[in-house]
Amino acid sequence: MQQRLDMTKASPEAFKAVLALENYVQNSGLERRFIHLIKLRASQINGCAFCVDMHVKESRHDGLSEQWINLMCVWRESPVYDARERALLGWVDAVTNIAQTGAPDDAYQTLQAHFSSEEIAKITVAIGAINVWNRLAVSFRAQHPVDRVAKAA
Repeated sequence: MQQRLDMTKASPEAFKAVLALENYVQNSGLERRFIHLIKLRASQINGCAFCVDMHVKESRHDGLSEQWINLMCVWRESPVYDARERALLGWVDAVTNIAQTGAPDDAYQTLQAHFSSEEIAKITVAIGAINVWNRLAVSFRAQHPVDRVAKAA
């Protein structure tokens, strides 16, 4: 697979606009683990290898456990996530898959039990932002770095 387009060169102004939204998310006051959870889970759903690679590495760098990172794709079956994280994961799934889910009331009500209206607004903006990044990276075939090729022993 080859990269189709480098957005930073093709449209620097469009890139700056998306980056401004990202800067808002990073400075929104949301807990870092929640930002990592949002970014990694949405990227998994959207099949964005570039973003999954980036957000796994960032999560590790910020001290989140390998188990917490690795089990996110099967979060419903794992007791690793606390009630707030589970509510947030349900909302990330619902909003990222909005064409199929319609952002159901039960996912929203679960989120409301754990987060304020202000936090929910910020969380939903963060979900929207990573979905924009995922769509750009997948559409333009952004290539993640290959750290080293794994070899079976």
